[in-house]
Amino acid sequence: MLGLTAHAEDTLQTDISNLQHAWAKANYQTAKDQQESSFKALVDTAHQLSERHPDSNDAKIWEAIVLSGYAKSMGPLHPINALKAAEQARDLLLGTIARDPSAQHGSAYTTLGTLYFKVPGWPIGFGDKKKAQQYLEKALQINPTGMDSNFFYADYLYGQAEYEDAVAFYQKALQAPPRPGREDADAGRRKEVEAGLKQAESKVRK
Repeated sequence: MLGLTAHAEDTLQTDISNLQHAWAKANYQTAKDQQESSFKALVDTAHQLSERHPDSNDAKIWEAIVLSGYAKSMGPLHPINALKAAEQARDLLLGTIARDPSAQHGSAYTTLGTLYFKVPGWPIGFGDKKKAQQYLEKALQINPTGMDSNFFYADYLYGQAEYEDAVAFYQKALQAPPRPGREDADAGRRKEVEAGLKQAESKVRK
């Protein structure tokens, strides 16, 4: 029995690792006009993973991350479908937080905060800047040195025109320790951090 449990856990981690690499490829190595189709295929893969591992918060978090990427890839061209994907991601993340707030080093809070920041507010969508801040700050409490937690909080601060604070958190993101096995994601994120830092610094100098 223990052997079967260990095998199932190994299979889950391999599946999640494969999904992470596929997400990094779609997000950072795919042309913008091809990202929607790439993410659409990944949504199916991520959902199948969640169904195979119904008790795994990690699988559900990664399904939500993929759905968030899918929503972003559709952009303003398909607003109804984009909002639907964002709502599905939100609901998955709220469920995982209720079960295990610290899963995936607080990634649920990071993604949830970003959704509430990026999605339009009422009456169009569920966006809420106050909730976004609360979730992003919770992510930082769980993972204070993480690249993603610091980057997305910096991105939020930049959006609120708090440029000096944004610079500080972009810099913290650049100092984040590498994630073994996530080199492709780290490389792509680092470019986003550097671009955000450059923009924030230009605002501070004005």
